[in-house]
Amino acid sequence: MTGSLQVKAGTVVLNGTPAVSGVAFAPAVRPVARLRVEESTDLVSESDRASERAALLTAATTVSDRLRERAARAGGAAAEVLAANAAMATDRGWLAAAEKLIAAGTPARAAAVAATDQFAAMFTKLGGLMAERVTDLRDICARVVAELAGAPEPGIPVPAQPAILLADDLAPADAAGLDPELIVGLATSFGGPTSHTAIIARQLGIPCVVAVAELDGVTAGTEVLLDGATGQIVVDPDPLVAARAIEEFRSRVARDAAWTGPGATADGHRVEVLVNVQDGAGALAARRTPAEGVGLFRTELCFLDRESEPSVAEQERVYREVLDAYAGAKVVIRTLDAGSDKPLRFAHHPDEANPALGVRGIRVAARDAGILDRQLDAIARAAVGREPVPWVMAPMISTSAEAESFASKVRARGLIPGAMIEVPAAALTAEAILRHVDFLSVGTNDLAQYTMAADRMSPELAALTDPWQPAVLSLVARTAAAGLRLGKPVGVCGEAAADPALACVLVGLGIGSLSAAASAVAAVGAGLAEVSRESCERAAAAVLEAADPTAARAAVRSILGWTPAT
Repeated sequence: MTGSLQVKAGTVVLNGTPAVSGVAFAPAVRPVARLRVEESTDLVSESDRASERAALLTAATTVSDRLRERAARAGGAAAEVLAANAAMATDRGWLAAAEKLIAAGTPARAAAVAATDQFAAMFTKLGGLMAERVTDLRDICARVVAELAGAPEPGIPVPAQPAILLADDLAPADAAGLDPELIVGLATSFGGPTSHTAIIARQLGIPCVVAVAELDGVTAGTEVLLDGATGQIVVDPDPLVAARAIEEFRSRVARDAAWTGPGATADGHRVEVLVNVQDGAGALAARRTPAEGVGLFRTELCFLDRESEPSVAEQERVYREVLDAYAGAKVVIRTLDAGSDKPLRFAHHPDEANPALGVRGIRVAARDAGILDRQLDAIARAAVGREPVPWVMAPMISTSAEAESFASKVRARGLIPGAMIEVPAAALTAEAILRHVDFLSVGTNDLAQYTMAADRMSPELAALTDPWQPAVLSLVARTAAAGLRLGKPVGVCGEAAADPALACVLVGLGIGSLSAAASAVAAVGAGLAEVSRESCERAAAAVLEAADPTAARAAVRSILGWTPAT
């Protein structure tokens, strides 16, 4: 790992929440400001209101179409987020609010902004995952306003040389479009370690720190040294210190690139190192990594931004692409994880005061069992004649009864049933759930949010949703122990599995497989290969005794002999 370096006296060091490991040194850049809409008392004449309304609808449709095109090119988690935002651009509720204002004489641009303010206030009041959508909604509005004005879309400048992007937060459309050759680091004032920005940055392999206090005081052009593993940002560092940090990081990257698998600790304890994918294109790209198989195949993409449910045949084609890409390898498929911030238009989701705690994941099947049945039929058809048989797991399982019902449906189709552990109740009753299914996979993103009762997008609460929280890892330990007692495998497929140091902790807790974004696979595998199982167990014990994530990270770095760059 990188060596410990000292910054020069008087140097400003900002601290945030680590999101994506890595070190970067470059001048800072900032996003292009949104077009400002000045308040005006002038009203649109009645004869012009129809044209203003038509212009709004055309602009919204244009923005939606652009986002869909980007989703088609992006793949992975970025595609899912962009597809959801494309649907938001033409959301009937938002457009209806703007149209009502136009009908009263408000110009289209001002109406779009006012309608956005209405919905932003409502989403903020609801909290949870609905509050997360405020950034996305404001970004949609800014793009629509720019389209109405005939101005360029707001977004990220293309720097002439590698740069570190500093922003309040990034809209998914901007995060998904980042070029990792030019944007070599990312820091935001807001967001959390499992926010859309962090997840997309991890997919792209861009070192990232979120919830950085006083970041807005760093101007564009300032040289900064960013360490995504510690969450530190050094402003105007000593060039020699920065050069050494980059040299050591590049040495680490080269070592990671040389790792070819399979996953194991230095003393030969086997750990499956798997990859998270979202579609066939992503699976083909991931095949170039040393991942032994797919630990999380997210199936939402073909369901989002649709007026009707995809047919069994259409779903089968999508699933077959991933199974073909990983022919002969383990593939774990997660059934539809919709609801909350990923509503299905055709599923008639109820209006919920707190969607994060509402009808999502397996709970959708309780309202409409046909959606799950048809998805399982499609998976079974795609799996005909394949070895090994795909593993299929349900998200948001909360009770053993839910696990039993799901398992019976999966086994009836000749597939291997499992359950996601994302709800504290499921972790606490993991052994009872495991009596009905054949494996468990811990989704640390939601488990952290629900365990700590903290919105994962809140910068004030980012430390609480950190996957290094001892309370969260205590639930992971309890889940792993249940698997060991019953002789059934337990893995982790949340963002925690992408952190090499935390991956070692998870192995020490008894986790047998780790599934991460493709960009993190080699680093996780190479990190495990450096340490013994006994060191992992000591690191795990230290984390469970730590007072907070900062102390946990420091203890693990000391035990493993890994020190920070900054």
